[in-house]
Amino acid sequence: MENKPISIGIENYKEIIDKKYYYIDKTSFIKDLLDKGGKVNVFTRPRRFGKTLALSMVKTYFEKEMNLRGEVIDNSHYFEGKNISKAGGTYAGHMGKYPVISLSLKSANQPTFQMAYASLIDEIIEEYGRHSYMLSGKILMWEEEEKYRKIMSERADDIDYAKALKFLSYCLKKYHNMGVIILIDEYDVPLENSYFRGFYKQMIDFMRSLFESALKTNDSLEFAIITGCIRISKESIFTGLNNLEINSILTQNYAEYFGFTEAEVEKMLIAYDLKEKIPEAKDWYDGYLFGETEVYNPWSVINYVKTAISNKNPLPRPYWSNTSSNSIVRSLVEKADEEAKGEIETLIQGGTIEKPVHEDITYEDIDKSQDNLWNFLFFTGYLKKTKEVLVDETIYLTMKIPNREVRYIFRNTIQDWFRQHLEQTDLSALYAAVLEGDCETFSTVVADQLLECISYNDYKEDYYHGFLCGLLKGCKGYRVTSNRESGIGRYDIVMRYPSARGKAVIMEVKMADTFDELEAGCDKALKQIEDKKYDAELLADGYRNITKYGICFYKKECMVKSLE
Repeated sequence: MENKPISIGIENYKEIIDKKYYYIDKTSFIKDLLDKGGKVNVFTRPRRFGKTLALSMVKTYFEKEMNLRGEVIDNSHYFEGKNISKAGGTYAGHMGKYPVISLSLKSANQPTFQMAYASLIDEIIEEYGRHSYMLSGKILMWEEEEKYRKIMSERADDIDYAKALKFLSYCLKKYHNMGVIILIDEYDVPLENSYFRGFYKQMIDFMRSLFESALKTNDSLEFAIITGCIRISKESIFTGLNNLEINSILTQNYAEYFGFTEAEVEKMLIAYDLKEKIPEAKDWYDGYLFGETEVYNPWSVINYVKTAISNKNPLPRPYWSNTSSNSIVRSLVEKADEEAKGEIETLIQGGTIEKPVHEDITYEDIDKSQDNLWNFLFFTGYLKKTKEVLVDETIYLTMKIPNREVRYIFRNTIQDWFRQHLEQTDLSALYAAVLEGDCETFSTVVADQLLECISYNDYKEDYYHGFLCGLLKGCKGYRVTSNRESGIGRYDIVMRYPSARGKAVIMEVKMADTFDELEAGCDKALKQIEDKKYDAELLADGYRNITKYGICFYKKECMVKSLE
């Protein structure tokens, strides 16, 4: 059995190797980068799919890393025995040869533009500090050193920070006499955050200046890698950049380097003596398709394996759902029209939907159409492609929910939305109808709420049971209980006033196979209340004013009959 520890949330390649954590070897990514030779590569993958670790590995391999005294740090031992070390001398010749600028933009997830901007400036300043060995090398001119010190000490003008990456790469090339590699991680975090926070335009303007100067008109650039969750249109921050190579989840290139392949997951599970868990891990965490490569969610697999090491019978958990707000799913649910509600229900029940795909979008487009929301869900990992066709120059994707973990996220989001929806809905007419024996109003209000709601489960009795309990819990002055023993069985729902001097209500829920069977379902429910003596507990407690309802559902239809 493997005895290497499992790392959770460690995205620094050196730390993983130094501390001998279990590492799935993705170093062939370096070989592919050199073979394909792209100038500016944009990689878009869902969150927690290994983008940050991949950039850390690339930085460790290529960088001629220097300490603050200007001495070279040898990183070659980090790749001993790895796949890239077996690729040949041509690739080894690139190891430790280039100056590297490495920047993460995830810290810009802040509530105001001023705080987000300040966070980005801090990241730039930190990278300037990392390369401050250049200031003692007598390579830069006095004016260049002075500008460098101003930027590093936060005394420079806004325009200097907007062009800071270009100036830093100029200085690095001048010092090392080698082209500069620029690595930018989580480039879309400032854009997504600023869109939802309300300062998108300000952030776009700064990001455009930063990216254009570093990637479009930069003679010092060797190549660049940019990672994020979704592709951002050229018109937003990549204006005029003709050297971009987009590698999205629709692209076959580099497909196996972000996320774990099936073979990698099986090898890991077998290594930790968890071979019997392979089917369960596949059911919960597999299902993604990048290009034509089947991929598992790496964050969830790592958490699952670590849990299983200490507990041989772990319950699979939705680890990925706890890593962000799932705000895009929430937007879809909140804005869903009748068609979209039906499509969400189809997906949750294991079906597929077909939508046109638009890769070149902006966050400003997210609310312009329902199709855009579906696109965001697809590219951020909440849906997977099952089929791809071209119709009149438009690509249409057939999509489904990839696995049980993501289905949980949809269901949980819908349940949260429904709870908040009920808090804002006046259900006094329903409560009055229930207490007064008004079956017609009772059934009408319930059916109306079914139309408003998105079913997060198959249309089964337990779904309708839970739905009805959710509606009734807001009836002030009454206690709602369900699935309790009474008589010779378990009733579905009982509402009761705290005192036996008040009213009590018994409800039995059934589901019909056709619309025409609704009334028969109600009759069957009423008979069951009588046969099973569900009123026994209430009668023993002194209740005499008891109403009994047989309730039957068919899809989004509801019928109610009563028995006094």
